[in-house]
Amino acid sequence: MAKKLHIVCVSGTREKLQMASMIASVAAATGDEVSVFFSMNAVKYFIRGNTDEAPAEGEFGALLGKGVPPFRQLFQHAADLGDASLLPCSMALDLLKITHDDLDPSFGPPTGLTKFLSDAEGAQLLSF
Repeated sequence: MAKKLHIVCVSGTREKLQMASMIASVAAATGDEVSVFFSMNAVKYFIRGNTDEAPAEGEFGALLGKGVPPFRQLFQHAADLGDASLLPCSMALDLLKITHDDLDPSFGPPTGLTKFLSDAEGAQLLSF
């Protein structure tokens, strides 16, 4: 039976985005139901055309660019291969003055935190 995994991404640091994307892609590829909620500092990396690199938090972050698939690619794989839901925070979009159309096309509809947490009831919840 597939497990339900819900991930909250609020950090804009490379290590946290990378770990969240690795967990999401592996869980989705193994058949788990995965939902990722992007808010605060994590959202800007998924605005169409934004190629900014997330800042490294420590020494390990600098190593991630060497032979490791980048977090954007891994989140895309989670959505494509495992049918993971990538959900932008509706409040974050309002504050950034952007719409769903400004985001990467793999993103689902803007979602409120209340709805996301309601859907996550009884599931494993991770925060990065």
